[in-house]
Amino acid sequence: MRLFLYHTLGCHLCELAEAAVQQVLDAASFIEPLQVEKIDIALDEQLLARYGETIPVIRLEHADEILGWPFEPSMVAAYLSANRAGQS
Repeated sequence: MRLFLYHTLGCHLCELAEAAVQQVLDAASFIEPLQVEKIDIALDEQLLARYGETIPVIRLEHADEILGWPFEPSMVAAYLSANRAGQS
């Protein structure tokens, strides 16, 4: 399963968000591995219009809910728990 991290180059908050996500992934064990896919919103006009003012944003594949900045590792863990079956 994939976790999308919407970002753009030069976004220092995006770097902080990536670190928060990685901290959760390093501490958690999942039945099914979770792959982080970084998506640069500057390369897609629709994504830029949707997330341009709110990045960084994470969204779990097949989830309707997003988690927008600001967030801490505990919030990432809660988001994953609420939106993903099979977390242990």
